[in-house]
Amino acid sequence: MIGILVLLPSFLSFLFMAVPYIRKHFAGGVCTSTAQLPEKVAVVTGANTGIGKETAKDLARRGARVYIACRDILKGESAASEIRAATKNQQVFVRKLDLSDTKSIRAFAKGFLAEEKQLHILINNAGVMMCPYSKTADGFETHFGVNHLGTGVTTYAVHPGIVQSELVRHSFVLCLLWRLFTPFLKSAQQGAQTSLHCALAEGIESQSGRYFSDCKKAWVSPKGRNNKTAKRLWDVSCELLGI
Repeated sequence: MIGILVLLPSFLSFLFMAVPYIRKHFAGGVCTSTAQLPEKVAVVTGANTGIGKETAKDLARRGARVYIACRDILKGESAASEIRAATKNQQVFVRKLDLSDTKSIRAFAKGFLAEEKQLHILINNAGVMMCPYSKTADGFETHFGVNHLGTGVTTYAVHPGIVQSELVRHSFVLCLLWRLFTPFLKSAQQGAQTSLHCALAEGIESQSGRYFSDCKKAWVSPKGRNNKTAKRLWDVSCELLGI
């Protein structure tokens, strides 16, 4: 026991010094695009924190006009202010969008179309995980209503990796594990790389609809590639939303 207590400080010291190398190992792919985005318009949902915020910051740094679409306007304005200060890009705006309410979604879309002629980049970043059972304003189970029906169909599906974010806030156990394993988790900036890669990389248009992880195409299970199931999901989703 004494020997363990003697060695423990040395081990913790070694672990502390190794953290940057451990995190680099687990960081995954990096968006290497040097594209600049003057005159381009981007919408990033849930960009008031975490991966979405880092994504919006990168797009703003490249000169895009960025709309932060989120439920909490105050948090959104705080994030936008920080992004404007960091990037010197004053064209970072906040608009109300609650993906758990189709009325809010339609209001956001109507407002956006009144402001902009085109949308060049859409990052559907917002989502929920492990929420206590609840329903959206339209009566759908929250995870299904927000993550699928609220977000809609994206061009690319991406997996950011295991990232330090607020996504696990509804689970005490996961919050605890996130703290314990911080050295092994991606930062929000690292987690944003795959979304940025899909939005900015040239020559991947032919890969539309594919699944990406760590800035490269990833494997999809046979069930995920079943066109009959996909069409059924599409039809049911349209029926539920009345479109």
